[in-house]
Amino acid sequence: QVRLVESGGGLVQAGGSLRLSCAGSGISFSLNLMGWYRQAPGKLRELVADITVRGGTNYADSGKGRFTISRDNAKNTVYLQMNSLKPADTAVSYCNANGPQSLYTHWGQGTQVTVSS
Repeated sequence: QVRLVESGGGLVQAGGSLRLSCAGSGISFSLNLMGWYRQAPGKLRELVADITVRGGTNYADSGKGRFTISRDNAKNTVYLQMNSLKPADTAVSYCNANGPQSLYTHWGQGTQVTVSS
């Protein structure tokens, strides 16, 4: 029933930008901590950024100054604007919804981000 669907990934050259979107159904993003994670080939999944119910944001060092997470609760959508992309950003990016008291966690299917040099 709960579904998170990422979109906006693709192939870009180093220095380029992408905006990822995560649309939810069967869940209200307004009640959840929303996060973007990524998993590069051969690497563990890592947090990129998250945004709290009240709009506070948190960024991993890897994306600070380059990435911006935002939410539009009316559209039940969360975004990740990625600028100045580097080849090291190449990864599958995943959307995550973490419920109150961490009662549940939902993941999207992922969207591929590939940055060429």
